[in-house]
Formats: sequence, structure tokens, C-alpha cells
Amino acid sequence: MNLSINLNKIALIRNARGQDQPNIENFALSAVKLGVDGLTLHPRPDLRHATPDDVSKLREICEKHTKELNIEGNPFSQKTQDYPGFLEIIKSNPPFQVTLVPDENNQLTSDHGWDSKYLNSKFFSLIEEHTPTETKFVSIFVDHNFSALNDIKGTIINSIEIYTGPLAKAVEENNKKQLTSIQLAISKLVEDAKSAKLKVNAGHDLNLDNLKFLKECAEIDEVSIGHSLIVDALKYGFDATILKYINAVKGYGYY
Repeated sequence: MNLSINLNKIALIRNARGQDQPNIENFALSAVKLGVDGLTLHPRPDLRHATPDDVSKLREICEKHTKELNIEGNPFSQKTQDYPGFLEIIKSNPPFQVTLVPDENNQLTSDHGWDSKYLNSKFFSLIEEHTPTETKFVSIFVDHNFSALNDIKGTIINSIEIYTGPLAKAVEENNKKQLTSIQLAISKLVEDAKSAKLKVNAGHDLNLDNLKFLKECAEIDEVSIGHSLIVDALKYGFDATILKYINAVKGYGYY
């Protein structure tokens, strides 16, 4: 399983002072040199954290160090005075992977996957028209009970990312019944997605405590982790935390 780390929170802290500390490039380089498989950013229209300029900087780092850049966002996010629009961002800086999320502009964080009613021919045509040829994977953010895999067969979508917020909550609340139900649903979704030749990613609220419960479900190709990693970095230090997450994701058995 690969680990991509989301650096939005580094950008958020930086933006709070309007300067360039902490420097997102320095943290990206540290993570890359320590062995993460990729870097993730989710530049939102309000520019609360990651910016289009950050995307450009991290793309250079990933290209230089042969790492995978994943850019998340809503394809319907339109251009504003300071935001060029999500599709323009990925056009200007083609990432290795694009993850499409259904977030509203005023949404605090990603908290649900795509409703299948939006996954129509108009949606797929829009994505196909604006996805750079250099981008290898186009992923959609889905809930663990997503049941519309047939709707994406034969389209540009070749990957899914499973929203793991409910799994994390069940672990935190020690709700074993709910956890078992979610794990079974994830296992089924992964099995079906793999049968459809789709890459399977997962992310949101994953941490050192609940990663093992996700790994029990099935073979996930990649996890993207940001908020919890930065929270842990406040306790252990950034570099030590990166190593803890690499060990937890890769299954080395110690962290």
C-alpha cells in the first residue's frame, strides 16, 4: 500500500501569518526523502490553505524525485479573481493523479462521496475534455457503500478513493457493530472495484490507531493522510511522524 501525504495543513498554518513559514516545499522535500510515495494537495476556491502556486512547486518536487502528485478538488469549482478554477489548475500543472471530490465551496472538509446521480455522461465528458494526457489516474471520491461502479465502466475514471470518515468514527467510538458493518462494505467495494480493473485508494481521518482496521478489509492501493499526520507531528516531530506512518502503512509492524 502506498502512502501519499496531504500538506494542506502546512499551507493553512503558513497562510495564518501571510508569510512563507512554515515553507511547504521544505516539508514536502523532507517527506519525499524519508520515503513517502506521493504528495497530495486540495486547493480550494477560498484559498484557505493550498494554492495553485503550491501545486506548481510540489509538481516540480515530485517530478525531480520520481514521486506521485495527487491533486484533489471539485471539477465544478469555477474561476474567481484569485482562483483559476480546478480544471485550469490541473491543466496548467498536470498531476500524476486527479481525485474528484463533491465538496461545496463553503464546506469545512470532505465528508461524503459522489451521489451516483451526478455521474452521468455530461460529468464524464467534462472530465475527459479537461484531464491532461500526462495524468495517469482519474479517481472519484466515494462512500464505503458506493454501488454505482457500473456507471463508470468505459469512462475516463480508472480509480476510486473510499471515504474512510465513518470507519474512523466507529473506531474512535469503539462501536464494534458499526465498524464490522463498514469493514464488510469496504471489502465488498474493493473486491468489485478490483474486478472492474480500478485502482482503489482510501482517505480521510485515517491515523496510527485506525489504519490497521482499514488494512483488515482488503488490499488498498494507496492511502492519503493529512490532518492526523500533522496533529501527530506536533507530538513526535514531523520526520519521526512520517516514519511512523510509513511503517504503519507498509506493514513493518512497528511505529
